[in-house]
Amino acid sequence: MSQIAFITGTRKGIGRHIAEHLLAQGWLVAGCSRKESDLEHPNYRHYTVDISDEEAVSATVRSIKKDLGPIDVLINNAGTASMNHLLLTPGSTANALLQTNFLGAFHCLRECAKQMSLRKSGRIVNFTTVASALNLEGEAIYAASKAALESLTRTAAKELAPYGITVNAIGPTPVDTDLIRAVPEASIQKLIDHQAIKRMGTRDDITNCLDFFLRKESDFITGQIIYLGGVTA
Repeated sequence: MSQIAFITGTRKGIGRHIAEHLLAQGWLVAGCSRKESDLEHPNYRHYTVDISDEEAVSATVRSIKKDLGPIDVLINNAGTASMNHLLLTPGSTANALLQTNFLGAFHCLRECAKQMSLRKSGRIVNFTTVASALNLEGEAIYAASKAALESLTRTAAKELAPYGITVNAIGPTPVDTDLIRAVPEASIQKLIDHQAIKRMGTRDDITNCLDFFLRKESDFITGQIIYLGGVTA
């Protein structure tokens, strides 16, 4: 029987690559985004949902179980970013970042963990950022929203371990996606200079790390945050 993965933010970028990666391995994939997706595959089902909407997330997770079956894996990929100096960051921007990057991820984690706990098995992988580890200037609220998700990752790993659920996080370095295309080249280079391996990350770097967390043999790996590229907190 194929395993079922719920991936947030699959319309484009890293989320779409992860969806295509798992589909190629024979997974059943439920994806979501705020807009419709043109990803077509017999084993893919798309749900239009804003993950910051708690009730909508609950309804979506129930629909996935009804349509495809119980969720085995949650990949909390959806996120939004904003480059602003702290003094120039509007409250509305801060709220939007926290609503999606932290609360949205929390809603998905909680609802999927409810299903997983009944089966005493599950994998949850959250997506954070090296901006948190490096305390990057100009990304104070974005980094803070992801730092909150990292804290949730570590605590959830403890609370959900008795149910056979692992909770880990991946912190990518810059990858060529819409999220960073508006970032000045000098800022990207400054970030890369902090890495031990001085290059941009790739989508395959991310799925390699993800595959490790999802392996059956990785059931003893939980509460871990892996920053790619040799970045350390």
